[in-house]
Amino acid sequence: MLRLVVPAVVVGALASLLFLTISGLAENLQGVLWETLPDALGIGRYSSLWIIVMLTATGIAVGLVVWKVHGHAGEDPAEAGLGGAPVPPGTVPGLLVATMLALAGGVSLGPEYPIIAANIALTYWLGRRVLPGAPGALWVSLASAATIGALFGTPVAAALVISEALTQQPGPAHASLWDRLFAPLAAAGVGAMTTTLVAHPSFDMDLPVLTHPGWGDLLAALIVATLGAVLGLAGCYAFPPLHSAFQRLRHPMVMLPVGGLLLGLLGALGGPLTLFKGLDEVKELTSDIGAYSSGELAKFTVIKLVALLVAAACGFRGGRIFPAVFVGAAFGLLVHALVPEVDPSVAVASGVLGVLLATTRQGWVSLFTAAVLAASPAMLALLCLASLPAWLVVTGRPQLELDHAGHSRH
Repeated sequence: MLRLVVPAVVVGALASLLFLTISGLAENLQGVLWETLPDALGIGRYSSLWIIVMLTATGIAVGLVVWKVHGHAGEDPAEAGLGGAPVPPGTVPGLLVATMLALAGGVSLGPEYPIIAANIALTYWLGRRVLPGAPGALWVSLASAATIGALFGTPVAAALVISEALTQQPGPAHASLWDRLFAPLAAAGVGAMTTTLVAHPSFDMDLPVLTHPGWGDLLAALIVATLGAVLGLAGCYAFPPLHSAFQRLRHPMVMLPVGGLLLGLLGALGGPLTLFKGLDEVKELTSDIGAYSSGELAKFTVIKLVALLVAAACGFRGGRIFPAVFVGAAFGLLVHALVPEVDPSVAVASGVLGVLLATTRQGWVSLFTAAVLAASPAMLALLCLASLPAWLVVTGRPQLELDHAGHSRH
């Protein structure tokens, strides 16, 4: 295991730096597209017209990348989850450019899938040349763990994801779980620390801290998480026919501009909060609880979910975790607005838990993300219990991920 420390450290640092570079470029481009350019043209930064124009233009730009750039920006994102087999390294530039354009242009997808795929491809390609005797699975696990650690700013999320994946993979009979987690956890730790030192990320939503949960809080968590799972599952059922409809358009220069136009119309209807990957927007949403009516929160919830489905179905490159977090948070605040007796922290954390369980089918990541948003150790027991009925709702049912035939994975 000691021999794996140096490769893990190198992969962790480089994976984080790639993530930070793409995120930084996307943020700078976002400032130009949504602030500098509309100001220069005398158009409102987030006017309905500008939102429609920008999302349509983003669809055209990403369509050109998918159509013309070598590798076509990787596989159909509707068929991709976290991790997976390495893609050819020649597809990475197009994938990263398409991702950067989507993030900057306001598409309702996050960076996790394409950044993980790019880091896996590059790590696998370089690792096989530097240490040809090392198993290929090692480089995949190091890159996956390092990127997840960088994305969440902590190695805990990566350890949970990798441990969940390891239960489905054969390994040496003598190796304990922590033996197999040793190198990925080292990579995740370095990736997380690199991100923390360079960018200082924060998942703090400034929610009221629940210190002494009661029976009413437990009942609320059970109900809200289950309803959130039902909401997320509705999106999973709608995803295959929506993806099939876009596939009938056949060409990326039709699929993506049409998808961009639809996203623009949805953004004009929902407003700026329903644009982009959703993490900063969640912070704004929860910064002043009670500022939005139940009608507005219902609108945010539905529009963001539909925007996530459209963006993933039409071919934009991006991940689904962060937009799903926004959907869950908006849904939780909607429950709080309708039933003020429900603690807002319980409502938001449970809503996020339910929606993520349905859309990602990653139990540990869903529980971890909900717990981080709540920022309360006392909430852990509530969320663990709330995950049980929500999991019964989603297990064995369609996922927000398709197979190569266009059918939902179960």
